[in-house]
Amino acid sequence: MRYLDEYREPALARRLLTKIHTVTSRPWTLMEVCGGQTHTIVRQGIDELLPAGIRMIHGPGCPVCVTPLELIDKALAIAGRPEVILTSYGDMLRVPGTSTDLLAMRARGSDVRVVYSPLDAVRIAAACPDREVVFFAVGFETTAPANAMAVLRAHALGLTNFSVLVSHVLVPPAMTALLDAPGCQVQAFLAAGHVCAVMGWAEYEPLSRRYQIPVVVTGFEPLDILEGILMAVRQLEEGRAQVENQYVRAVRRAGNIQAQAAIGRVFGVRDRMWRGIGTIPMSGFALADEFASYDAETRFAVAGLSTREHPACIAGAILTGTRLPTDCAAYGAACTPRTPLGAPMVSSEGTCAAFHSAGRTTAAGPAMGTGPAASAGRLPAAAAAETS
Repeated sequence: MRYLDEYREPALARRLLTKIHTVTSRPWTLMEVCGGQTHTIVRQGIDELLPAGIRMIHGPGCPVCVTPLELIDKALAIAGRPEVILTSYGDMLRVPGTSTDLLAMRARGSDVRVVYSPLDAVRIAAACPDREVVFFAVGFETTAPANAMAVLRAHALGLTNFSVLVSHVLVPPAMTALLDAPGCQVQAFLAAGHVCAVMGWAEYEPLSRRYQIPVVVTGFEPLDILEGILMAVRQLEEGRAQVENQYVRAVRRAGNIQAQAAIGRVFGVRDRMWRGIGTIPMSGFALADEFASYDAETRFAVAGLSTREHPACIAGAILTGTRLPTDCAAYGAACTPRTPLGAPMVSSEGTCAAFHSAGRTTAAGPAMGTGPAASAGRLPAAAAAETS
């Protein structure tokens, strides 16, 4: 595994930054869709090093963050039942519901367990036949194959005590909703490389043609991001609108056919609510009829819960890229990683968490790429280590 060093090479970062400055002749606004890309951009200071006219908008690319409050409250209601073992990835335990979170539920005695794979939840169900085991299945298309395989595995084992609470959302419908929103400023997208590793990029081609907008499939290391930005700016400067693939080491146009087959068998596409955004048509997965018996919402009858967002949290505006974390009065004060008011401050892919961990306290520079670091020519943290 050499990519960690190769894709953080300071000299190459300097060259890519120089090329971006050279090709840029006017202001452009780009959006990265993935929260992992957001963390790289903010942590490495990439947004502060771009030409003055290049603005990066941080999109709704954190699946934990866009999981609706209603589903969090459903998970809390299910976890409170004495016969239930609720399993989830660690990020979900701190996401606030209307009145509490899963971590607090565990502290009060609920059996809430962190797992590293949905197949871990299946193994728990097989080992505990007298308990109901629920996996909170959250994610974009990236995690859908593993979650589909968990359902297929439970089905093959004949487990009747395993179910999933599904909160899967899809990237292309979200991009479409953003482009259709009044006042949209996005002129190019950096698409999430891991999503495209599963789904390919063919589904972005109609979107690119319809809206005449460049889409660059991009990886997650500093050099990936810089090259993706360069490719997007070149398209904009040349008046092109195409789908291009920067992440060639992991992504093919057709994606992973076997993974798509598993998704297609277990899930169907449906309308889905996004936290802070609202319902986006045909933007999520739900269990197919063949596997409806594994639906935790139905099994535990948790429909019709009343939910209420924290009034001080502007997560919706942050998730759509219309506001920055530093625009929020609660940011860094009432809302911190230890005392989060909203999901973007909790998740390892959340924009608020990215800003907070990087010590960002103002919007100057991060929002518009015009901060002092840009004019001083400071390199990202990976490049700053260069000594010659």
